[in-house]
Amino acid sequence: MAKLLERHAQQNPNRPALIDAAGSRTWGEFNTRVNRLINGFRALGLGAGDLISIYAGNCREYYEIMAAAGHAGILFVPVNWHFTAEELAYVIDNSGSKLLIAGAEFTATAAAAVARNETPTLATCLSIGGRAAGFGDYEAFIAAATDDEPEGQVSGGPMFYTSGTTGRPKGVRSASKGPPPPIEMMMMMGAGLSSMLSIPANGVTLICGPVYHSAQWAFSYLPLIAGSTVVMRHKFDPVELLELIDRHQVTNIHLVPTQFHRLLGVDAAAKTAFKGTSLEAVWHGAAPCSLDIKARMIDWWGDVVHEYYGSTEGSIVSTATAADWRARPGTLGKATAMVEIRIIREDGSRADVGESGQIYVRNLTGTDFEYHKEPGKTAAVHLEPGVFTFGDIGYLDADGYLFMSDRKIDMIISGGVNIYPAEIEAVLTAHPAVLDAAVFGIPNDEFGEEVKGAVQLKPGEQASAELESALIAHCRAHLAGYKAPRSIDFVVDFPRHETGKLYKRLLRDKYWEGTGRKI
Repeated sequence: MAKLLERHAQQNPNRPALIDAAGSRTWGEFNTRVNRLINGFRALGLGAGDLISIYAGNCREYYEIMAAAGHAGILFVPVNWHFTAEELAYVIDNSGSKLLIAGAEFTATAAAAVARNETPTLATCLSIGGRAAGFGDYEAFIAAATDDEPEGQVSGGPMFYTSGTTGRPKGVRSASKGPPPPIEMMMMMGAGLSSMLSIPANGVTLICGPVYHSAQWAFSYLPLIAGSTVVMRHKFDPVELLELIDRHQVTNIHLVPTQFHRLLGVDAAAKTAFKGTSLEAVWHGAAPCSLDIKARMIDWWGDVVHEYYGSTEGSIVSTATAADWRARPGTLGKATAMVEIRIIREDGSRADVGESGQIYVRNLTGTDFEYHKEPGKTAAVHLEPGVFTFGDIGYLDADGYLFMSDRKIDMIISGGVNIYPAEIEAVLTAHPAVLDAAVFGIPNDEFGEEVKGAVQLKPGEQASAELESALIAHCRAHLAGYKAPRSIDFVVDFPRHETGKLYKRLLRDKYWEGTGRKI
């Protein structure tokens, strides 16, 4: 049996392990299909250390692929399903993926990415739930493999791609150069996370955000291997979410502030019908949450609404229970038992209690990360080996509670999704009418922030509503739609230092005046 699933498959073979909109998979079925996938991957020549890319929506098959890779020492890349063919081809090539598995609704884009002839390491393509030229059928692939006990099982895991302050997205992976860790390591991670976050081992997890996001993965896949049933939907619908919680007696869920905003906006009938008595842990993070929205969610759902601070690079850094937040509104909580938080001044010294500085993190287990094929970018975010930053500014109070006060880097967080201006600016400046471009975040009540562009036109070009629309369309043609600016300002001269450095805050700050917040 697949070691991570063995106990659950033996004790609860007929209990649902995975439930999506199309059906369910029992623990026994899940285990058998994972065994077949492991053997199928090995028949393709895939082994420990190899990479595969997954370009699909939330579905049962996604978790089968991750579980199989996680038992075969394979790194899997969960690709953002909003990515264009150009962006997908880049990730496949940069990661060195040998296999691409695409959901049926995304196969056309996946085929276009392969057709660009920019993915030399890619040897095999499979399609889930449909057929396409050049893509094998996922179900046929499973059926052709044996369900024999896979030997030599070692841990694989995800390599998430996160956009950066410069250039294309970059892969985040463990800095360890040793052999793949034993499978028991992943088992300990699943049990440890469930314990730390008060997630019941045999509960029911609901995921209604994209599993390609590291937080959604951690808050669903790790509870799964600890024994939780996972209920999933590809898209978030607030009324359906309330119904799913009660129907499946969901015990734990991960949400982002934008989803809180939409939940609070459902009609009175949906709110009255909702019971929510099964909920034990509702975790949110990925973006700042307004004090009003957070207070209203706790008033409605009770003291099960908790918050965490973390990132793809550093996992979960701090946690704040509802009680912590009520006592200290706005706090991101205390450092977890495995993490040290350091607040560092500009000169590299440690800040005093209550003094803002850049937030640095050290994992006390000694683990660290690196950006795939990007040693310079890896070094840039490290204060010293094992001590790194996400680019945020904050402070610790006298009791060790963390508060975030600003963001040092240009990152925009819209609807819980990190967006970095550099790649958008590069696309804008490639347009024949644009001399220079700047991209930054401005306030949005529902999403927290939205993408705003500012451009300086080449001589002879005229600003117009038509050109604004054309520039936005140009961005959408090269980037995932959520990265495209919602609006564009035409600027005669950008405010720059004599060295050429752009004072982006002088463009940005006027939109934040009077909002009572900086991020």
